[in-house]
Parts: sequence; C-alpha cells; structure tokens
Amino acid sequence: MGFHLLDLFKPSTWQYFLSNYFSTNLIINIIDILVVWFVIYKLIMLLNGTKAIQVFKGIAIIIIVRIISDFIGLSTVSWLMSQVITYGAIAAIVIFQPEVRRGLEHLGRGSILKNIKRQTDHKNKLIIELDDAIQYMSKRKIGALICIENRDSLVDYVETGISLDSDISSQLLINIFIPNTPLHDGAVIIQDEKIASASSYLPLSESSLIPKEYGTRHRAAIGLSEVSDALTIIVSEETGDVSITHSNKFMPHLEQDEYIKILNDELIQKIEENKQNIFYQFIEDAKKNFRGGKK
Repeated sequence: MGFHLLDLFKPSTWQYFLSNYFSTNLIINIIDILVVWFVIYKLIMLLNGTKAIQVFKGIAIIIIVRIISDFIGLSTVSWLMSQVITYGAIAAIVIFQPEVRRGLEHLGRGSILKNIKRQTDHKNKLIIELDDAIQYMSKRKIGALICIENRDSLVDYVETGISLDSDISSQLLINIFIPNTPLHDGAVIIQDEKIASASSYLPLSESSLIPKEYGTRHRAAIGLSEVSDALTIIVSEETGDVSITHSNKFMPHLEQDEYIKILNDELIQKIEENKQNIFYQFIEDAKKNFRGGKK
C-alpha cells in the first residue's frame, strides 16, 4: 500500500509516527537533559566573575571524580566524594550567603524587554556624565583614569582600591580626580552602572612600543586592555588630551565627537545587537544581579 501526501493530514498517520519513533521515555529524557544543561549553564553565567566560581569548579571536579569512581567500583572514594558534595554545597551556601540572597532577590525582577531598555537608558546616562566630566577635566588638564567593566570581571582590581558603590555623576568623577585629594591617584572602576571603586591599581603594560611621552596612566590603561575587554578613558594632566584603550587597542588624541562615538559603539550598540537574543539578555541581567549590582 503506497503512501500519499494527503496521508500527512490524517490523525492516524501522526499517531503511528509518534508511537513508533517517539516514546514517552525518550521525550522525558530529552527534557531532563535540556533542563540540567540549562541549570548548569545558568549557574556558570551567574557565578562568572565572582569568587564563588572557584568553589563551583571545585564541586564540578569532585562530581566528575565520583562518577569515575562509581564506574570503576571504588566504593570508598565514591562515598567520600558524596559526603564532600553534600556538606560542601551547604558550606558554599553559608559562605556565599550574601551573593545567593541578592541573586534570589533580583532574579526575575522586571521583564526582559524592560531590562533591555533599562540597560540602554543607563548607558546613555553614563555617556552623558562621562562626557561632562571629560570636558571639564580636559580643559583644566586634570589627569583621570576611568575603567568601564565589560564581560571580563574587574573584581580583582576593584579590591585594590577604595570601595565606593556610588551612583555615577560627572561631579563625583571630577571631585575624585582633583589633584591632591585622597582618591585622585589610581583608577576609577565602573561596574554594573556604579562607581565601584576609586584609587584602584591597574597592571602596567611592559610593551616597548609605547612612546616615552606617555606616563603611568597610559601604561596602566594599555596594560588593562592587554588582559581584559574593559574600556578605559585617559585624560592627560600634561596636555589635556583624551585617549581610550579597549581590547588591546590604543586610541590617542581623541576629539569630543570621536570619543563619544567610541563610547556609543562599545556601550550602546552592543546592547542593540543583542536585542534579538533574549536568552543572552536574561543571563546577562541575572549575572549582574547575582553579583550584587543594585539597579
């Protein structure tokens, strides 16, 4: 008996297909795998850039050791790994209780589309405040070093400075870099739409290609661009020139319209490019909330 195209529209055809090729157990197993994958991936993204990620890596290694020990029949090792996993998970929750609490409090707040708009609004405000501060300091030759965290965490550099966790404003940025004030040396680090720290130390570039007329601020900005994807703005205290480093690129002697375009391209345009990827936006927002950024 031949098969006709019209048979595709018969319920009996689909019932036969589903009963023979898709068992209930198979569908459940696929869903099970997808859920586990989603949870693990989400945990990695949430913990990325925090100290808790090292604990997560340790637990993952222990789980792998336990699976291997079960497979080859090492019962004592398997039992020991089980105990470590059980009590280690409890210990991790206690140790990182503030991060867990903040993550649970903020996770899922607001719609994804609202979060996208909120990110864009914050970045626009950030660019305006940065421009006001840069123009003021450039005209008066006030040296400045401002780092904006991207995907690579700057938490290690934040911890070398004075913690602020302050709203971003041009007035605060200017006051920080006024000469002979306690915080004017070092870098300001902007993280999760907040001024996370001031007077932070950055790694100095050891490149011999940097012209000698550039001082410590420029070497620090270039050094950070060599090890992270952060965007760093430098205002020279000798000339008032504005420069930017990003992804191992050094862009000196920028006019106002030039650095604003760079800031828009790197801060705003990337949000626009990711609007179609709703899953990415959810993970990024959850990650920032978990790390404690108050929006």
